[in-house]
Amino acid sequence: MTDCLDAAMMARALQLAARGHYTTMPNPAVGCVIARGEEVLGEGWHERAGEPHAEIHALRAAGDRGRGATAYVTLEPCSHHGRTPPCAEALIAAGVARVVFGMRDPNPRVAGSGLERIRQAGIAVEGPVLESQAEAFNRGFIKRQQRQLPWVTVKLAMSLDGRTAMASGESQWITGPAARSDVQRLRARSSAIVTGLGTVRHDNPALTVRAAELGLDNAEAIAARQPLRVVVDSHLRIPRDCQLLNDGMPTLVVSAEGGELPGAEVITMDNGDGRVDLKALLERLAQRECNDVLVEAGAELAGAFVAEDLVDELVVYMAPKLLGSAARPLLELPLQSMSAAVDTEIVDIRALGDDWRITARPRAKG
Repeated sequence: MTDCLDAAMMARALQLAARGHYTTMPNPAVGCVIARGEEVLGEGWHERAGEPHAEIHALRAAGDRGRGATAYVTLEPCSHHGRTPPCAEALIAAGVARVVFGMRDPNPRVAGSGLERIRQAGIAVEGPVLESQAEAFNRGFIKRQQRQLPWVTVKLAMSLDGRTAMASGESQWITGPAARSDVQRLRARSSAIVTGLGTVRHDNPALTVRAAELGLDNAEAIAARQPLRVVVDSHLRIPRDCQLLNDGMPTLVVSAEGGELPGAEVITMDNGDGRVDLKALLERLAQRECNDVLVEAGAELAGAFVAEDLVDELVVYMAPKLLGSAARPLLELPLQSMSAAVDTEIVDIRALGDDWRITARPRAKG
């Protein structure tokens, strides 16, 4: 009974964590439930970086009833002083009798020390419970802590015959409103959006999260936190009148040559061949506390991320249209044999209006 109850309470804590999924960056999304048996005494979730963590909200809701209760938290309680006091100490002070955790914190500043501090205080600690689900919630945070790289998602939109635009570059709109709304939610979950010079030239995008298209109750609050726009432009040929340089919002332009550009921060990352070093770019974004990076680019840049084995996930929106053989391909990947093919695992397929969304992850080589 206890195992089933623990799983049910942790599932509820994960539901709570999801409420902060768009707003906690660069912190992880965390949920917490304070309960005695099947009775829920308090709930909470981390809403924004710098504000109280999930455990604090749940303990405040529970009040004195939390003494002797069980705390279910999706991520190991922190043990260090950051922008907020350590949650491990708050749980100890509240007098909880038991802490059940979803996953250990990959942050080296915590990494088991939060759980150990709670054990030393005589509180029972159990877990992990629903660990894989808890890890999936914070995959970008985990990767950044463990590998100093963000989670990279490449977003693509294509026709039924695998084309992304007409030969002229015309591409609006391949997919319908439901798919475009889903893309807005992808953007909202991202710390940065990476695009290339070709996309800027052809589409002049804003690369912003548009509240009206999110389809979420708290859309305005989510859209208030805009992701960093990043343009890969090896030779600083970006049009000076494009939106990204003139709307007053932060834009990072990454060049192989260096220089200055009004309206943008310019950094230089040469791979030695006159092109931008994409892995070095991702490392720099991780240093800037970017957990999740979304690549919205044309076939050449998207293909380069895939070819350099820098992609964690592909999200492909497929429309029931045929654009023909003269239209532009999905990716520039000059593969010459089946043995060189990129093998992926499809992890999700679902309908979005008249379109389909396919989520795939490249399989590990070897």
